[in-house]
Amino acid sequence: MNVFADYLARIDNLQHRDRTEEILIWVTKKFPQFVSAIKWNQPMFTDHGTYIIGFSVAKNHLAFAPEQVGIIHFSNEIVQVGYDYTKQLVRIPWDCPVDFSLLEKMIAFNISDKADCSTFWRK
Repeated sequence: MNVFADYLARIDNLQHRDRTEEILIWVTKKFPQFVSAIKWNQPMFTDHGTYIIGFSVAKNHLAFAPEQVGIIHFSNEIVQVGYDYTKQLVRIPWDCPVDFSLLEKMIAFNISDKADCSTFWRK
């Protein structure tokens, strides 16, 4: 988690900082094989050199980006839990609970789907 310390310290809203830290710690513990990094000023996790998921903080939400393939695959579930999404990211409003079950499924999907991927992004 030290890799994320500076990023977290720059989040002024303490509730947003705590929620972001909670999620980053959860990912780190749930998927200890991941490499944690800050890239493009965002916390990211990689597995065997390929991108798995990244996070970003905005005024009204915490976003996570599992790449477009994962968003398309889980679009119905994303809507069912009350999140909004675009082609590249899913928004968790600050006043909504984090659906860790959905997050885990989306991360597991990327691990499986990118098992043979040798590039950072999908081609």
